[in-house]
Amino acid sequence: MDSAHQRPSNGLLITFEGGEGSGKSTQLDRLAEWLEERGHPVTTAREPGTTATGEAVRRILLETATDDLVPEAEFALFLAARAQLAGEVIRPALEEGRIVLIDRYGDSSTAYQGYGRGLDPATIARLNRWATRDLEPDLTVLIDVGFEEGVARRRHREPDRLERLGPAFHERVREGYRELARNHPGRFCVIEGERSIDEIQETIRERVRGLLSTSTRRRTAT
Repeated sequence: MDSAHQRPSNGLLITFEGGEGSGKSTQLDRLAEWLEERGHPVTTAREPGTTATGEAVRRILLETATDDLVPEAEFALFLAARAQLAGEVIRPALEEGRIVLIDRYGDSSTAYQGYGRGLDPATIARLNRWATRDLEPDLTVLIDVGFEEGVARRRHREPDRLERLGPAFHERVREGYRELARNHPGRFCVIEGERSIDEIQETIRERVRGLLSTSTRRRTAT
C-alpha cells in the first residue's frame, strides 16, 4: 500500500448508521460532548455534507426535483461527497490524532443504493474503498429501528426524497445493514433502537472506552 493510502495510526474513526428516524444524530452529538468533556479532540461530520461539495450534493440528493434520479447517478453523487469528505476532513483529522464521528459513511451506500436500490453491494464496497483511499471505520454504531417506528419519530417534519420511498424499500435497507453487521461483527456495534436514549448512549460509550484503551496501548507500544 502506498503512503497516500496508509491509514493514519493516531486517531479514531467512528461512524453512525441506521434507517430514517433511528436517532443516530442525537447519539453522535451526545458522544461528542462526552468525549470532549474528557479532553479528547473531536471532529464531527455528516454525509453527504460538511464540505462545500458535500452540502451541494446533499441539496441535489434530498430535494424533490430529483425524484427521477437513477440509482447509478445517486450512488455516484454520494461517492463524490464521500471522497471529498475523506480527503478534506477525515484524513487530516486522523493525522492530528482526533476522534472523528460521522453521521453516515460508506455503509449507507451499501445499504441504500445496494440493498435498497438493487446495485451490486460488492461493487459499491470496492468503489467506497477507492474513493476514501481505504479509510475504514474503527467502529460503526448501527441503531436498528423499523421503518414505521422511524417515521413516527419524524412525523413533525417534511420527509425528504429518500424517506418517501416507502416501507418495502426501507425494509430492504434495514436488512442490508443487518447483513453488513453479520459480515463485519468486529467493527459493528448493533443496538436496538427501541431502547431509551440513555441506554443506547451508555452502550456506545462502553464500546468506545474499549477502543480508547486499545488505541492508547497501540500508541504506547510504538
